[in-house]
Amino acid sequence: MRKGKKAHARLVFALLATLAGCAARQSTSESLALPKPGSCRPGMPCWPSVEEWQSLGHKLTGKLLQPRSPLKPCAEDFASAACNGVLQTLKNPYALQEDPGATQSLGFLGAWDAAASEYAVAAETPEDIALGVRFAREHGLKLVVKGTGHDYLGRSNAPQSFLIWTHRMRRISVQDAFVPAGCPASATPSPAITVEAGTRWLEAYQAAGQRGRYVPGGGCMSVGAAGGFLQGGGFGPWSNAYGISAAGLLEAQVVTADGVLRVANACQNPDLFWALKGGGGGTFGVVTRVTLLTHPAPASMGFVVGEVRARDDASYLELLRRFFAFYRASLMGPTWGEHVVVRPRNALGLTLSFVGLTAEQAQQQLKPWMDALAKEPDRFTTTLQIVAAPGDKVWDRKYAEEHLAAAIQPDTRPGAMPDTLWWWKSNQGEVATYWYTYQSRWLPKALFEPDSQERLSKLLFDASRHWSLEVYFSKGQASASADALRRGRETSINPVVQDSAALVIVAANGDGSNEVPGHHPDASEGAQAKARVTAAMDIIRAATPGSGSYVNETDYFEPDWQRSFWGANYPRLLEIKRRYDPDGLFRCHHCVGSEEPAR
Repeated sequence: MRKGKKAHARLVFALLATLAGCAARQSTSESLALPKPGSCRPGMPCWPSVEEWQSLGHKLTGKLLQPRSPLKPCAEDFASAACNGVLQTLKNPYALQEDPGATQSLGFLGAWDAAASEYAVAAETPEDIALGVRFAREHGLKLVVKGTGHDYLGRSNAPQSFLIWTHRMRRISVQDAFVPAGCPASATPSPAITVEAGTRWLEAYQAAGQRGRYVPGGGCMSVGAAGGFLQGGGFGPWSNAYGISAAGLLEAQVVTADGVLRVANACQNPDLFWALKGGGGGTFGVVTRVTLLTHPAPASMGFVVGEVRARDDASYLELLRRFFAFYRASLMGPTWGEHVVVRPRNALGLTLSFVGLTAEQAQQQLKPWMDALAKEPDRFTTTLQIVAAPGDKVWDRKYAEEHLAAAIQPDTRPGAMPDTLWWWKSNQGEVATYWYTYQSRWLPKALFEPDSQERLSKLLFDASRHWSLEVYFSKGQASASADALRRGRETSINPVVQDSAALVIVAANGDGSNEVPGHHPDASEGAQAKARVTAAMDIIRAATPGSGSYVNETDYFEPDWQRSFWGANYPRLLEIKRRYDPDGLFRCHHCVGSEEPAR
């Protein structure tokens, strides 16, 4: 009997092994039958049939669209009325965002040109996004994700691609006491705001302001609040006071590469949550909504705008030395931020932000520096304007039109959202432009110490002989508040940010599009500008060994980008990428895991 039982057992185990082998072979066969992610293009056998596209469209709450480039009328006839209308629309960032075929930038010299996707899911629900992700995975489609299209590296568009377009998802709710899902009931609640994937910062600011709150976000009103800006770290005019945007993330809802809708916070999927706080957008999944920490709206927020001109090179070098010494001694800290522009023509441009001060108080803090310059009118000429507004009113369009009219551009299109949308005029040059180059570098706080100020001034002066440099104090966290620093250390952004006092940005752009015959960007002009920008940045790089670049505002050709963007955090980010997207469905230029082939 024992032999019979053993024989029967062997037969059962053999049968189970055979079935398991069949199942494994079937699974492998099914896996092999699927094209590699991003490998399928129109005209290939793997490309979905018309019926399959239609079937997808029927399942959506939103719509399945076939985008086209907004510049198509210009490519057909540049002198046409249709083309003229397009050129007017291109300068309105909100109008651009309403077109699934449009992007904020038109291209980057030697790197990419704006291109419309073959099809787009105009998502209205998380389920729409999940359907789109699964469809892309099943058919091996090149998948791109776009909310507002604010991107310098072409990550939110690609030719012959399939687009998940989140623009229509803009619902917002403000909570007084938010507890992340899955956290214990004893967890301390936080005041928060929840925004869907297509929400712009202006809309988030307005919603929070109506409740007397402020949510730390970007300086450009039309940038998306939940997309690549946030996921890449995210800096704004008052980051020194409130921290980078990623540091305020309390929870994210995200569709991962398997088409599953997940919640990520400190209590569930904490590894994914950490990766989303600085690891870059379009990499770990499609974020459908985020919940962000809010703060009491400050009594006032304001700016100092102007320029100081120096008579000659020697005076300019002295001006730089005096300014950075004054900044280090009197302004460096949570109250002040934004940037200065070190220009080749011996002029220092100022766009400084402040929080919690009246215009009069801000002027008093600047008075010692300004008075010293006024004593030497033969060397220095100063023009400055100081404005301040209540922290809960500045975002309101009616208030802005009454008190900040010279600085803002209202959206006056017929049919546009009434009395709500506007943008800063200072951001106009970034709309529908063609980038020749865009480079950035963190400046360590050590360069701002008293014993290094001569070196810092000479460094910036020498670099400015080649091109203008923008020095952003709000995009370094070394002088941020203690709370901002604490939360910032819990993000996945490059740790050098915590020890950096500023970010230097050097960029050049021009007009034209490679899509429009006779109106291509001037390649010769672009090459010359790029050479000068690179010469300026080479001086900065040489003086900042071991530093890095900001992933959202950087060079398409950034060397050693993994270390430059994420430093010591990159190995952990790559591990998380492999866990949630093992086949490499979400791929974008110089994003985590993009150096590995699709599986």
